[in-house]
Amino acid sequence: MKLICGPMATISHPAFRMLIEKFGGCDEYFTEMINAGTLLVNGPFEKYYINPAPVPQKVVWQLTGNDKEKMTEAARILLNLEGIGIDINMGCSAPEIYKHQAGIAWMLKDKNETAKMVRSVAEQVQSYNSHHENKKRLSVKLRLGNDDFTDEFFYNFCDMLVNEGVELLTLHPRTKKEKLTRPPRYEYCQKIAERYKNQKVKVYLNGKVSDWNSFNDALIKAPDVDGVMISTAAVQKPWIFAQLKQLALEPVNMEELSLQYIEDIEQFQPPEFWKTRLQRFFTYFSKNFKFSHYAQTQFLNAKDNEDLRKRISDFFYKCPDERIKKL
Repeated sequence: MKLICGPMATISHPAFRMLIEKFGGCDEYFTEMINAGTLLVNGPFEKYYINPAPVPQKVVWQLTGNDKEKMTEAARILLNLEGIGIDINMGCSAPEIYKHQAGIAWMLKDKNETAKMVRSVAEQVQSYNSHHENKKRLSVKLRLGNDDFTDEFFYNFCDMLVNEGVELLTLHPRTKKEKLTRPPRYEYCQKIAERYKNQKVKVYLNGKVSDWNSFNDALIKAPDVDGVMISTAAVQKPWIFAQLKQLALEPVNMEELSLQYIEDIEQFQPPEFWKTRLQRFFTYFSKNFKFSHYAQTQFLNAKDNEDLRKRISDFFYKCPDERIKKL
């Protein structure tokens, strides 16, 4: 059973992977979405998105876009970087993504158009693999579809992906509009795991796994999946993968961890990204504290990194019991 860190905008970068690795790491790290069009024009920040540090052998490059040719050429570039392979995002339902015909929009377009794009990217992967010993993988992350989806639509869509060369499906078993409060329908993860077992197509489960109990509950409903992907829960608890592996963990100095994360952000991200990436991280990480709302308010309102460092030190000075967390 593999444990996978999911793709998260402003989070899934080298500094965050370094943090997870301090607690023993996980099996795979999906990157935040890489825009095919921006990658092809060598956008000013693309070098930060395609930095596989510190564990390039565990990185999966997640690709987004709305154009077959751009997706294909971007895949060719990413295949020549270190990593496990390419993941096509067909699950993001954020309006700024699907309104531009990317993300989940690929599930809602004419199926033939989507099939042509997948086939074209798959041909790039196959071409790469025919010339290299280190084989790369093609995967797709998807949802159930629109709110009015049918089982027939969903299974036919998955069949198309598999027939076009996709080797792994990561299913977030909610529809386009369903938010995180809606329980994920893990039975669909189980059904596609059973459906493709003889074809050696792997299936990862994604959605609402946040601790040992929810991990086990998900696997009771989908016992045949090959892996479990965890996203925002890993931001709050970077040690969650170690806990699920039942590793022995020492108490964590939360002040030192917080200050070190700022340093790592400064090392691996451009100054233009510092504020948004730190705000997103501390939105979730602050939930560890008894006075979580106070911590979140203090940290997210910092003017700059030096102010954030001061606010962190002040918080732990005022709340010394929060400094050491036993795991």
